[in-house]
Amino acid sequence: MTDPIADYLTRLRNAIKANHRVVEIPASNLKKEITKILFDKGYILNFKFVEDGPQGTIKIALKYDLVNKVNAIKKLQRVSTSGLRKYTGYKDIPRVLNGLGIAVLSTSKGVMTDKEARDLKIGGEVLCYVY
Repeated sequence: MTDPIADYLTRLRNAIKANHRVVEIPASNLKKEITKILFDKGYILNFKFVEDGPQGTIKIALKYDLVNKVNAIKKLQRVSTSGLRKYTGYKDIPRVLNGLGIAVLSTSKGVMTDKEARDLKIGGEVLCYVY
């Protein structure tokens, strides 16, 4: 697998399109941090790290509006790819839908959202947009 983050986002996207309640994804430390951010910002209902085998898995419970059958995540977009990395300084961190969405960044202080990176005045690699 050349781009594990793109695989992570694609598995989430496919589970949302198929109206699945739970999706299982192979674990890594970066994927765990992105999952924690999605949970903290209210895009997923719950998550669980399962340590089975050498790698482990992440079980993610997706969040749906039960009345309208609409998912909390409208779009997941990979920004920085393995072939073209996108780095940004803290002054140029993009705003997703004028602040309604989040951009997930990998910085020297760890994985964080665009707002947290602006507050700490650090830039980094823009991993994905979520809204």
